[in-house]
Amino acid sequence: MEKETILVGLSGGVDSAATAVILKEQGYHVIGATMLIWDSSLPVPKGEHQKNACLAPEKEDLSEIESIVKKLGIEFLTVDCRNEYRTTVLDNFRLEYACGRTPNPCVLCNSLIKFGVLPSAAAKQGIKFDKFATGHYARVEKDDKTGKYLLKKAVDLSRDQSYFLHRLKQEQLSHVLFPLGDKTKPEIREKARQAGLKVADKEDSMDFYCGDYNDLLNFPNKPGDIVTLDGKVVAKHNGIWNYTIGKRKGLGISGFATPMYVVKIDAKKNQVIIGPKEALYSDTLTADNVSWVAGEPPAKEFDCEIKIRNLHMPAKAHVTVEDEKRFTAKFMEPQMSITAGQSAVLYDGDIVLGGGVIL
Repeated sequence: MEKETILVGLSGGVDSAATAVILKEQGYHVIGATMLIWDSSLPVPKGEHQKNACLAPEKEDLSEIESIVKKLGIEFLTVDCRNEYRTTVLDNFRLEYACGRTPNPCVLCNSLIKFGVLPSAAAKQGIKFDKFATGHYARVEKDDKTGKYLLKKAVDLSRDQSYFLHRLKQEQLSHVLFPLGDKTKPEIREKARQAGLKVADKEDSMDFYCGDYNDLLNFPNKPGDIVTLDGKVVAKHNGIWNYTIGKRKGLGISGFATPMYVVKIDAKKNQVIIGPKEALYSDTLTADNVSWVAGEPPAKEFDCEIKIRNLHMPAKAHVTVEDEKRFTAKFMEPQMSITAGQSAVLYDGDIVLGGGVIL
């Protein structure tokens, strides 16, 4: 029987490298692929922040990837995704901040670039492969009853990355492998170490960009008011994009008996609204641009758990599907800092149901 060919997305980190090692040990024919997203025309300063991030010059990572593929004896190609990344991820990133929202660029990058453009472009280059694999900590299983593919949390919940993958479609899931889904980070580092890979102890990437986000936004100052919940002007700001829900430090305010936080951003009025900590809590949210893993919601109304950001502890809620692209959720307990622009991801136990962008 001919071996299946697996295209592995390599980033230069230990997780993707270990993914290639595991698949090769399992007898697959492995081909490595790296997406190029760094655009040297971006108006960002040079410095240490250009390291240890997804959006950074790839020169160092490519050197490490070349060392990995040479050690493993596998084929390798690069895929230029710079234009798609700029128009799909960075343009959306800038638009969301300009509108007073706080986006999560990794969600878009995964569904549209990493699991979309990268394998598609590799195929167009003549690379023949059966499935695409990455070093994400998540699992995919086929439901024998429905014939649908399930996206599930990783076994090691401290490493789980299913939140970032909730927009993957059935077609994508049918051709995806996540070999790290049932592993722990120490196990992965040891796997890379046994394979003689220098990246075994490389630190993890911490963000999509490690510098000041204003480097990427590059907006001119747009002064406006910082106001209290009752409309009293207490300070000025130079742009609403410098603020996010829950921000406390650097507001330039004083004279309040209790700590004050950013509780709302009003793009139309160009205002940043502040209030006490209790004003950060809400028990409802509305999300649009919804994507369902199964291609459809489980029901018109249902109970589930929701994460309102990646590091948020899933909270019980009742969901009402308003239409094909929108749902509302009522939490059993009020949640802190529900932030417009972030993704609300719905779970049934360890199964990802889908998610949408918080309005």
